[in-house]
Amino acid sequence: MSHITNYGVIGCGMMGQEHLRNIALLPDTRVAAIFEPDAQMAAESLKFAPEAKLVASVEALLAVEELDCILIASPNFRHVEQLEALAAQRPLPVLVEKPLFTDPAHVARLETFRAAYPAPVWVAMEYRYMPPVATLLNEAEAATGGIKMLTIREHRFPFLEKVGDWNRFNRYTGGTFVEKCCHFFDLMRLTLKSEPVRVLASGGMDVNHLDETYAGETPDILDNGYVIVDFANGARAMLELCMFAEGARYQEEISAVGPKGKIEALVPGPGRFWPEHLGEPPVPQVIVSPRDPKGPEMREIPVDPTLLEAGDHNGSTFYQHKGFLELVRGEREVAEVSLEDGKMAVLMGMAAQRSMTEHRAVEIAELL
Repeated sequence: MSHITNYGVIGCGMMGQEHLRNIALLPDTRVAAIFEPDAQMAAESLKFAPEAKLVASVEALLAVEELDCILIASPNFRHVEQLEALAAQRPLPVLVEKPLFTDPAHVARLETFRAAYPAPVWVAMEYRYMPPVATLLNEAEAATGGIKMLTIREHRFPFLEKVGDWNRFNRYTGGTFVEKCCHFFDLMRLTLKSEPVRVLASGGMDVNHLDETYAGETPDILDNGYVIVDFANGARAMLELCMFAEGARYQEEISAVGPKGKIEALVPGPGRFWPEHLGEPPVPQVIVSPRDPKGPEMREIPVDPTLLEAGDHNGSTFYQHKGFLELVRGEREVAEVSLEDGKMAVLMGMAAQRSMTEHRAVEIAELL
């Protein structure tokens, strides 16, 4: 009989439950234990992982004997302390949600953790695994002849409500360009195969959350901005974020351009937000536009409906889990998204946030 891989899950809010639904699609897997301090979310999570034992702390979770690996999907500001708890008590393979950390002071702690942690760590970066984005990544070099300009545009809905409203405040999220955009900074490094050198950004809080208060405090998270990043290899990238544009047909639009041509990926937002009266939700597309001879070619990149049903990220959470499970089972050597990848994505976001407040270009070296 096949060995069942047992997961321990820390944090089962909205994203944690998406992870549970995707783990359930993998063969010979089981969620054995869950630590989720919110009673409603804990009860909800048992619908997707009925065999899981609910425990009252991270320490209690790590004491569950049959665990083979850990998933951390808790609020951002908890990630570092929970990784340290694993290191101290039970260093199992771990998939840790983005952003890896929220405070520049965490960098030194992460380096200490990385130097001593004996098991593999995979940072969850779902956008890499969206089928249209994966197609762009595979074909960008051939389509462009070497990328010179990379543009990522996300026009989306405002931040959703989360337990305790933690995602309304910079001190808990790391700031919008860390919380939301580390995905895109990760894609920039991956696509351009180079390291960022400097970041220039402008952004604000212009529409969302202005009339909200929590325990007498007004949210301080940004809802739009532009970020330009210079890379060591001479390429440049730009991010355009708008979090009050959910009326758009596509949520993410990525374009890469080089001397030979251009390639684009168009990614719709979560299907559950698409109004029924508009018919079927949009299908992801990849468009290749050579310069010579001209003739844009558009391909639809449909996503398996079962995977769409399991989450809000175009099937990517499943593909990510498939890779992580191979790592846990010894079928692959290293995590595809490393601690270094997770760290650099956050530092780029922090540089963007600093550039916005200090009104200047920020060198990545200033944050290292």
